[in-house]
Amino acid sequence: MVTIREVKSDEKKIIDEIVTIHLNTFTGFFLTFMGRGFLRQMYQSYCDHEESGLLVAEGDGKTVGFLAYSSDFSGLYKFMIKTRLVQFGWYSMGAFFRRPSAFLHIIKAFLKPSEVKRKEKYVELSSIGVDPNVKSKGVGSKLIEKLKKLVDFEEYAYITLETDAVNNEGAIHFYEKNGFIRERMFVTDEGRKMYEYRFEGDK
Repeated sequence: MVTIREVKSDEKKIIDEIVTIHLNTFTGFFLTFMGRGFLRQMYQSYCDHEESGLLVAEGDGKTVGFLAYSSDFSGLYKFMIKTRLVQFGWYSMGAFFRRPSAFLHIIKAFLKPSEVKRKEKYVELSSIGVDPNVKSKGVGSKLIEKLKKLVDFEEYAYITLETDAVNNEGAIHFYEKNGFIRERMFVTDEGRKMYEYRFEGDK
């Protein structure tokens, strides 16, 4: 049986297990390239930031999935810089020496949230991952169901997420199966085609 709950700020072991799932799930992605230390600081920030959160899926005494979200993404990034600048700087430096172009990517990543300004209040599902050994067992859907229950749709207009538009049929099907509606397609500065999906609740 799988249970879903919020991760508390002092649960370092759980956060480490979540980082391991991220590394095993998102191979080849930029944040994975940043390394375990960077990811640990990032997911810790989701726990510490008042308007953000980190859900964990647990089954048979093991961590089998996670979901990170925020209702103030710009505030979350400012919080990361304010409270963990030294740590993020240290891990970013290591990434810079491995791949110098990573520095520009890091700067863009931290500036992006302040560029996205919308009138309505919303919650962003920023990361979801399931242990590859337990995929296709409904863990991801249970994590999304928990997030839907946590969000007050009287206060927030929708839950939003972004996912790759190309060679990503599995994830696209998964989000649509869980009630997310495609809002738009856009292209990043790097030329990556992305879809934005939204779930507006049962209004």
